[in-house]
Amino acid sequence: MGSQKLKIRDLTLRDGQQSLFATRLNQENIDKLLPLYVNAGFYAMEVWGGAVPDSVMRYLDESPWNRLRSVDNVIKGKSLLTALSRGRNLFGYVPYPDTVLEGFYKEAIKNGLNVMRIFDALNDIDNVKESIKLINQLGGIPDGAVCYTVDPKDEAPAAPVEQPKQGFFARLFGKKAEAVQVEEPEKIFTDEYFVGKAKEMEALGAKIITLKDMAGLVNPSRAASIISKLKAAVKVPVDFHTHCTPGYGLASSVMAIIHGVDILDTNIWWFGGGSAAPAIELVYVFAKKLGVEVDVNMEAVGQIRNQLLSARESLKDFDLGKLPKLFDPLNDTLPAEIDAQFDKAIAAAKANDEEALLDACHAIEDYFGFPKPNELVKNAEVPGGMYSNMVAQLKALKSEDLLDDAMRLIPKVRRDAGLVPLVTPTSQIVGSQAVFVALDRKKGNPDYSNLSNQFISLIKGEYGKTPVPVDPAFREKITGDATERPYDVSKYKKPENPTLDDLGGVKLASNTEEMLLLELLPNVANTFLRKRRTEENQAIQPVATAEEKATVAAAPITGEVLKAPMGGRIVSIKAKPGDKIAKGEVILVYEAMKMENDVVAEKDLVIKRILVAPDQVVNADEAMVEFIDAADAAAQSIAAEEPADAPVTGEVLKAPMGGKVISINVKPGDKVAKGGVLLVYEAMKMENDVVAEKDVTVKRIFVKPDEVVAADAPLMEFE
Repeated sequence: MGSQKLKIRDLTLRDGQQSLFATRLNQENIDKLLPLYVNAGFYAMEVWGGAVPDSVMRYLDESPWNRLRSVDNVIKGKSLLTALSRGRNLFGYVPYPDTVLEGFYKEAIKNGLNVMRIFDALNDIDNVKESIKLINQLGGIPDGAVCYTVDPKDEAPAAPVEQPKQGFFARLFGKKAEAVQVEEPEKIFTDEYFVGKAKEMEALGAKIITLKDMAGLVNPSRAASIISKLKAAVKVPVDFHTHCTPGYGLASSVMAIIHGVDILDTNIWWFGGGSAAPAIELVYVFAKKLGVEVDVNMEAVGQIRNQLLSARESLKDFDLGKLPKLFDPLNDTLPAEIDAQFDKAIAAAKANDEEALLDACHAIEDYFGFPKPNELVKNAEVPGGMYSNMVAQLKALKSEDLLDDAMRLIPKVRRDAGLVPLVTPTSQIVGSQAVFVALDRKKGNPDYSNLSNQFISLIKGEYGKTPVPVDPAFREKITGDATERPYDVSKYKKPENPTLDDLGGVKLASNTEEMLLLELLPNVANTFLRKRRTEENQAIQPVATAEEKATVAAAPITGEVLKAPMGGRIVSIKAKPGDKIAKGEVILVYEAMKMENDVVAEKDLVIKRILVAPDQVVNADEAMVEFIDAADAAAQSIAAEEPADAPVTGEVLKAPMGGKVISINVKPGDKVAKGGVLLVYEAMKMENDVVAEKDVTVKRIFVKPDEVVAADAPLMEFE
């Protein structure tokens, strides 16, 4: 094996931070790390795609295109830059037409991308073939990824559905066996299943084949058998991608090396292990003992490792683990007992003794302080980033108590949905739906009372063919129609690019890149792009003169006044005359002492006048807003038809769980038939239609678009 050379794809800047820190690594930290990567000699660096385009806009208020350009400007071809595409779902959560795929791939390659790893969450080859073709045509390198998953556990879901056959479907859907011997369940996810998918991708033009083990469920013996069969079946390089969540990652990577894998995905120390891929430092020790050359400059890796520690410390709010002890494989001497564990692991791997291999690798990881195997994640069969994202999202929604129940429900929801592999977007769809089912049970409601639009689309068939057909009775229950309905690209409606009259009549998206963001993630991009246009508008607005301010305030002030706490500059105004503002809600943002400050309502109120303008400089105690106490709003005729304090006499619709209101489809006085959509809100990154459970007449609406609501918050009152 002395001549074997192992190429490394570094995942630190994309999958590593996504798996461990909910994709919150900001551009400032990226910029500090990039110069250190120039001489590292990685075969490839995964820096884009996956959750990055969504998260950098949603959470960091940064441009995905700038993120990609910033890397290319520094690396300049020293390593291949790679991104992750979900095929037909691209970097979002719904299927997109070919025009959107081509637009993104063209811009990505123009901005420095070399390799696009393409997968489909359902392993539906029809969903990846167009992407493979486009990447080849545009001069990129298509990397066809086969998603690893396992057959279902031998347990029935809570609500059995009758099936006409015994065997696999009877076990899957819970039908009781009659007085006959029950067959063993048919195995779906065999080695031949994965190799067959890989050969189809190679035939379509994939230049790399990846076994993508997003949940870390490939155990060492399985890694040995699948990697060996892939190497024999395809002519292109084979890459192995795994995670350490359930405790297999390091051991399975050793097996992959021994069985000739060409490329291995790793992270650098502080971003490795746990729910992420293995650390390159441990892989390097194993490879050196095996006589395998790791084609990386480990001295440069050491420099990156030093800087990564401060990057991880900046992410402490999203850090689910503890820091491992520092290890430099070039300069640190391993204790004899730990060095012996590396040798034991190699001997066990060569003997295909899985138990001994895992014991040795766990002893190594335990010595360095990496997280222990997560049994809950292992049993629920979830991917690396899914768990950390669920924790982060439930924490933001103040619903952490639902986590354990939701994790236990994931296998049930997955079976009901056609045994889909759990990788974005199906991991997000299934994970969110598991949370909704947990919430249903907590409230005493039937399972699937609360559904995301994306789960409905998955069950309809719009995401593609599931590995196991969805039971028609379940499809009818969820969608109202037992018939499978594939995604129809002809029905795609390109989002509008509205003219922003309040910002000088400019378009929301100012160029092709921004329009693509609007097509990919309309709601997230809308907020992101509006901020950019607002900033541009403020930059050209002159500061109001004293005479202009006097004109604004010329009418006598009759209501209460909100005054500037200290001198500063108005950054943005969040309300307008007539708005009802709840106690604690932000009215405006102003900058003072180089810090932005939210000015919030100290009680429920109604805005009468805004006395300042964006970018205006105000003095301490200067009047900014005139308002009326909500209790007096009716008398002032400023609030809507119903006074803010009018008693609730009708039925009230409450938020099923915390989230953000996206759109309101009705107005007071509207008659809505049972099943009609009242509003759409976003929770757990999924859009959810709130529908009328019976024929209703809308009396009052208590929320507005973009408002964040808590679970059980009142949304509407009905007559």
